[in-house]
Amino acid sequence: MTNIAYTVQPLSTEFSSRVREQGLDDQQQAVEYHIAQGGEPCRDVLRRAMPGERLILASHCPFRRAGPYREYGPVFMLAASEAPPVLTALPITGEMPYLGQQFVLRAYSVDERIVDAAVVTAADAEAQLQVFLAREDVDTVFVHFAAYGCYACRVVRPIRSASYR
Repeated sequence: MTNIAYTVQPLSTEFSSRVREQGLDDQQQAVEYHIAQGGEPCRDVLRRAMPGERLILASHCPFRRAGPYREYGPVFMLAASEAPPVLTALPITGEMPYLGQQFVLRAYSVDERIVDAAVVTAADAEAQLQVFLAREDVDTVFVHFAAYGCYACRVVRPIRSASYR
């Protein structure tokens, strides 16, 4: 089986700009400002925060359509804009791994209905992601942190990635 190319996407630039410029999250609530203790997952740059960095905590909805699977959850992001990385592989590693050793992949259809899900380890994430992306009924895969269940990032095939940003 040939590997299917994909892109790992951080928070949309629309969301990040609104949060930074207007101070409002996806529920039209005022965002909270924090100083990082270190290790908070910054969804706008797909890395862990360094101690002392200024952060924003906001409610985010990764879905674009109404429906029973639409959900909101807390996300940390940097208070100052920083260019997000261009990532084409999971897991996201580094000195402080962004996703950790275990995380959840949730596969969704084009109309944002859940199709399948799996709890994966960093070692088996790529194989499971390829299984999901090979399915005709899968449009997007959301990645969630295992312990808290919070949204971490989205995975899309490159041809579809332009529509989210």
